[in-house]
Amino acid sequence: MKKNLLLAGMIALAGAGCATAASKPELSEKAAERLSAFKQTGEMRSCLSLTQIRSIDAIDDYHFLIETRNGDHYLNSLSNRCSGASRTGNYIQYKTSINQLCSGQIVTVVDNMTDMTTGSCGLNEFEKLEDAPAEEN
Repeated sequence: MKKNLLLAGMIALAGAGCATAASKPELSEKAAERLSAFKQTGEMRSCLSLTQIRSIDAIDDYHFLIETRNGDHYLNSLSNRCSGASRTGNYIQYKTSINQLCSGQIVTVVDNMTDMTTGSCGLNEFEKLEDAPAEEN
């Protein structure tokens, strides 16, 4: 019985990080400016291979821009604020037993100076981005 309750609690926690269209956070001005170089495709992936991830940039506390080694870009729009994620001097830390970063996994924000946790959040699906067409003058 205890085992079933624990499993149900883990499922409830994993589901807490899932976004719905209604709960999708608004882009901050900073995030909108950074994403203006891209076009959202609507193509979603549940996981990204850790060996392919080049960088994860918190463009605000609700949006992570991920660049892969082959030059692809993905956007992860969080359901809840990841406090301090975009603050200069902080970094994102994660632990996984598989070779992938997936929707539902928890990432932690750490202050680089003090090594103290400032926040944590659950990832959502990764949306593939394309380069935005160049504007004609």
